[in-house]
Amino acid sequence: MPEQRPAALWAPRAWLLDAAGRGQWREQVLLRIGADGRWSEITADLARPPAEAQVLTGPLLPGLVDAHSHAFQRAFAGLAERRESAADDFWSWRDRMYRVALRITPEQLRAVAAQLYVELLAGGYTQVCEFHYLQHDGGGRPYADPLELSWALADAAADVGIGLTLLPVLYERAGFAQPALRDDQRRFAMGAADIWRAARDVNGSRRLLVNAGLAIHSLRAAAPESIAELRRLAEGFTGAIHIHVAEQTAEVDDCLRATGARPIEWLAKQGLLDPRWHLVHATHTVPAEIDAVANSGAAVVICPTTEANLGDGLCDLPGWFAAGVPITIGSDSHVSRDALEELRWLDYGQRLALRRRNISAAPQAGWPSTAERLFALAVNGGAAAAGEPAWGLQPGARADALVADARDAPLLGLPSERLLDALVFSSPGKPWRDVLVAGRWVIREHRHAQRDCIARRFESTMRAIWGVC
Repeated sequence: MPEQRPAALWAPRAWLLDAAGRGQWREQVLLRIGADGRWSEITADLARPPAEAQVLTGPLLPGLVDAHSHAFQRAFAGLAERRESAADDFWSWRDRMYRVALRITPEQLRAVAAQLYVELLAGGYTQVCEFHYLQHDGGGRPYADPLELSWALADAAADVGIGLTLLPVLYERAGFAQPALRDDQRRFAMGAADIWRAARDVNGSRRLLVNAGLAIHSLRAAAPESIAELRRLAEGFTGAIHIHVAEQTAEVDDCLRATGARPIEWLAKQGLLDPRWHLVHATHTVPAEIDAVANSGAAVVICPTTEANLGDGLCDLPGWFAAGVPITIGSDSHVSRDALEELRWLDYGQRLALRRRNISAAPQAGWPSTAERLFALAVNGGAAAAGEPAWGLQPGARADALVADARDAPLLGLPSERLLDALVFSSPGKPWRDVLVAGRWVIREHRHAQRDCIARRFESTMRAIWGVC
């Protein structure tokens, strides 16, 4: 179980957000934690910590939101890296992944998710957005409690102490020209009314650190009529709405044939996009689509290591930057569970494509540091992606934080003002000594209290399901 909540923390240095959402290092920072697990007061330049404050051993940074996760796919990480046929791409990977999806039980899902969530905490994430389309039993029948698998994820999050945003997924067909699901997609079937009811019931459960948004798997997997129905149901809904979009060129081509428009273009023409919407991947775009997203206030979620692993391609990151579209990151298929690696490869992919360095830096706008700009984007976009009112080290936000290990090898001897540069771009390492969620320590001195027993359950589960991979 997490430790008792401290009344206050005192950090020698902390990375605070200003009113404009810009991060900056401040010295000698006192952070008070309210009874609700949120920051109640943050004061810099306080030379002497009060008696009730815990004095931290290293710099303090905000925890990050993992804005896109499929927890069950952690059981598949590392098991799709061989090619036995003439070609391998996203679609062949997907067919193999479905074998795991068809086999995993609620108990096994809880074990896999708990292992994943411990790893995400160690990787700098304190909230995870579960794009949850694994709904029914292996035969495609609803469980007696339709939220059986949702509760397995919520129980895993509670076991570990991470925040969870559940996103039940509208998923009803195999493609634009396929009105029904394939047999190996039978566990995923959910209509608009189903996911609206699921989100309502999760939010109504008032589980600690759990909330729910809505998701649409993709335009190919949801009929326009169902998307319109969900829009009607969610008219007054203020939570997050997520959708996979334009991840693959084949998806874009199919959408053009079926609708006469590109995927993001179609969403914009329907008037669907607004600040609740988070477009996952958004890899293959044209400038007019980026402009439409910017004008709507919607955001994008980029998952660099998964997009690389699946051969998706590279997004137009400079275009998203120029348009001022909010950007968050996700671990998606969990080939990496490290937030810093996602940030690093967000810029590295662009460097390889454009043959320039520090693509994400913007010295003309006061952002000479690539790492600081990327980290600020991830923090600023986290609240909306997770359905939280605020995020980061600021009053009103949940008291989530990361204590950097100043003795970690990549940080040794570096000037303090370059800490984030080194955290993101000097690796490998174990940068997070301690992790705080809702004002309680869940990792102390690099160790989660339940790590070993969770790992044993995960290992046993992997032995049971490995043969289907």
